[in-house]
Amino acid sequence: MPNPKHKHSRARRDKRRTQKMRITPPSFSTCPQCHEPKLPHYTCLNCGTYKGMDVIAVEEA
Repeated sequence: MPNPKHKHSRARRDKRRTQKMRITPPSFSTCPQCHEPKLPHYTCLNCGTYKGMDVIAVEEA
């Protein structure tokens, strides 16, 4: 089996590896309280609730 004669640089190696690791955009779910999009398993930043409980105090503008 042929073996490489010279070491590949880190930049060359990483350029090859980035094609395989494509980043997918985060999926959003709707908040059951205010129906705004939010990240799943995160506190809603619009109304401050998580699993139906008030977690953070949100100032209303």
